Parts: sequence; C-alpha cells; structure tokens
Amino acid sequence: MAMSLALLEGSSVFAALCGAMLVWLRPLPLNWIDVVALLGQGLALSLCCIAAFYYTDLYDFRVVPSFPKFICRLPRSFGLALIPLAASSVIVFNLKIEAGSFILSLSLILALLVLIRAVFYWIMRSRLFVKRVVIVGKNPLAQKLIREIEAQPRFGYSIVAVVDDGLDLGKPPFRYPHLGSPEHLGKIIEKFHPDRIIVALPERLGEMSVRQTLLEFRVHGIVVEDGAEVYERLTGKLAIESLPSSSLIFSKDFQRSSLHLVIGGGLSLLASAVGLIVFAPIFGLIALAIKLDSQGPVLFVQKRVGLNGKPFNLLKFRTMHPVNGKTSEWARDNGDRITRVGKWLRKFRLDELPQFINILRRDMNLVGPRPHPVSNYDLFVLVLRNLPECAEQIPYYSLRTLVRPGITGWAQVRYGYANGLEEEIEKMRYDLYYIKHLSFWFDLYILLETVKVVLLGQESDVANAHWTEEHESRSREELQKAA
Repeated sequence: MAMSLALLEGSSVFAALCGAMLVWLRPLPLNWIDVVALLGQGLALSLCCIAAFYYTDLYDFRVVPSFPKFICRLPRSFGLALIPLAASSVIVFNLKIEAGSFILSLSLILALLVLIRAVFYWIMRSRLFVKRVVIVGKNPLAQKLIREIEAQPRFGYSIVAVVDDGLDLGKPPFRYPHLGSPEHLGKIIEKFHPDRIIVALPERLGEMSVRQTLLEFRVHGIVVEDGAEVYERLTGKLAIESLPSSSLIFSKDFQRSSLHLVIGGGLSLLASAVGLIVFAPIFGLIALAIKLDSQGPVLFVQKRVGLNGKPFNLLKFRTMHPVNGKTSEWARDNGDRITRVGKWLRKFRLDELPQFINILRRDMNLVGPRPHPVSNYDLFVLVLRNLPECAEQIPYYSLRTLVRPGITGWAQVRYGYANGLEEEIEKMRYDLYYIKHLSFWFDLYILLETVKVVLLGQESDVANAHWTEEHESRSREELQKAA
C-alpha cells in the first residue's frame, strides 16, 4: 500500500511540475536541451518528495494513521524535499523560470498532494474498503489481534463480534460483543454477515464441527484466515507463543536460499570493503575521540553467537567505561557507564563500523539478526529450566542461528535495544519473521530503514513505547529466579 501510494504521488508531482513549467516557461517552443532539463527537474522533485516523505515517516501509517496527522507533518517534509530541488534548479538544470511562477507551481503541487492523501484516507475508511471481521477466540492472541486492528485502520478491518473460545481470562478491555461458543459459529456468521473470519483458536478447540463450518463459509465467499498469520502481517513479527512447533518444523519457510546466500554474502563483502576505505578517516577521528574522552582500549571485543551457533569475536568501538568482572547485558542497566563520546556513537550507530572487519572475516553479513553474546545462551537455558511458562517460546531461540548475524536487522530497526528477558523474546519475534521472509528486497528495505536511523539519530519508538518500570522489575525477578 505504501509503495503504491509513493508511486502515485511521485508520478503526480512529476506530471504536475512538467505541465506547469510548460505553461510558464518562455520562450516556446523548447529545444531538446530544455526538454531534458524540464524532465530532469520533474524527476528530481518527484524523487526528492518520495525520499523526504519516506524519511519523515509519511509512508508509515503507524505514524500518520489519519489525514490530520499527515497535514501536521507535511510542511516539514515538503520543505526538506525543496532543499535539494532548489540546488538542482540553479546548478544543474539552469532553467529560466520566474520566481513567482515557480512558487505557484509548487503551491499547485502541494495542493495536489493534499488532495491525493485526502482521497486516500477517505477510501481507506469507506465501506468499500473496510472489511467486516469476526474473531473466533478471546485468548491472548485474539486480544493482541484486536489491539493491532484498532491501532492500524489502514488494513481496513472492522471488528463486528468476538466468538468466545471458553477460556477464562477475565473480562478483556474491548467494546465488542462476545457471542456464544465456536459450536454456534454458523448462526453467528449468518447474523453478522462478515467479510472475513479470523480464527485464533488453540489446537485443542479446533474441533471437526468448527472446521466443517468454516469450510462451508469459505466456499460461500467468506475469507477465513489464521490468527497467527494475520498477526504476523499486521505487526511484522511472529506470534511465537501461539505457534505449535510442528508449524515451524514442517514449514517451507525458514530455509536458506542458495541464491540469497550468494548475493547477500557478495554484496556484504563488497560493501564492507568499500566502507572500510570510505570511512577510514572517520575511524581515525573516532579512535582519537575515544582515547581523549576516557581510559581504556579503542575497540570492544566480545564473544558472540554466529552462524549455526559458532562463536566469534565481535568488534565495536568502545562506548562504555571498562569494568572488572561480569556486568548486565541489558542496555538500560549500563546507562551510567556510557561515555560522552559513546552516547553520540550509539545514537548514530557509529560504534558498529568496525564490524565491517567481521564481514570480511565472514562472521557476519550487512543484514541479519544481531549476534547475541554467548552468555545469552546460558541465560536462556537457565530460564528454560526454572521458568516453565517460558518453555513454549525459548526453544525457537536456536532458529536465529540459521543465517549469519548482521550489523543491522529487522529487530534493530523495528524495536531497538533489548533491556530484559521479556524484550529479548519480543525482539526474537522480529528476528524469526526476518528469517521466515528472507529475501534480497527485504534486506534492501532494512538497509533503507537503517539509513533513516543513522541519518536522523533516532531511537526505536517501538522500544521506548514498550519499556516501563513494570517490565524492568519483572525482568529482574525472572533473572533472580533463573539463577
């Protein structure tokens, strides 16, 4: 959806600018040089708009779920797009356009963008687009689905009812009617006439009569979807607590493509070699700043878990004051140890640059799950033994080692740093989603998202939103029990 909207807006900007300039350019007719310059100007503005909108999150509908929020962000985004455009107009294209005509052209383009978005948000909420949904189940997965559907109207789901699965979880904080049991599903569907049925039933409740009813409604045109798959599509992560191990063991996903391994590995090697050459002066400046700021080595070396569980030495610029003895692996427990230079290195991810050397050693790739410290494995083993309630989630941990770890990854750009066992498991959901949907285009998207983080120095909003004092105390209690 976001890509289609970007193409529509980019094409509209290109056509509008070229059309306006043809009207206001003088003298006419134009020679071929003027035509090339005109097309170049239109293309430049289109690309600048798409890039500016992307890097200011105007294509992220979690950030701009409504038209008013889009309007609030539009002036800043459009202003950023005009900076490179103004330079290209004067230096590269040298088009002779009156300032008043140029400003009027941009005003018309801005009005066109507003109109396109207004129509887009109207369509997204219209009855033609919105799909009536019945959710079968009120278990934790069903409750998560309801929260995500409410938070992301862009998917066009409108919940009309929830079918009770018989689990006593207390009264959930949702406003939808809870109706009957799965055995009465047929009558419920006939009453509410949904377009889709999302099934979030545990396997023990997946009785033959319910399956037969669902099959009959699917034959009659109602879309029936698995709750775990819908959750995956809505969030970009796996609901690992709701996935039976058989669904992963026999899945055709989670398989390393030979083509992806060759292309990904080759591009990673090329990028690391170029990166070491290009950033060589920055390496020297960072090393000097670290030495002047605090005592200790320039590089931080730590044992991490790599491909197929093989350990390797990961390299980073040191961002903390050295200490003797064991320390916590969680970022927030070490906040007081971060140096002044280290804060800036972490903010713009410059502390990760030495890992280009790890790529040349074939320990890592550019993109992949972040390599965990070897001590994390021991922690997960302790938890598995002492906290049985986590046992259904932790066995999937080993799937992270199916691919080479990366300097950046899906969990990094969507979640950020983990600060406890619960958040580590949350990041694992993203890591497994990445491994399941491994592709060159997915890697490219992650790199684009990483550039956004590096250029803007932004922390993950998702990570900050999920962190609370309750999580912190709960994680510490789990660690104490596990030990």
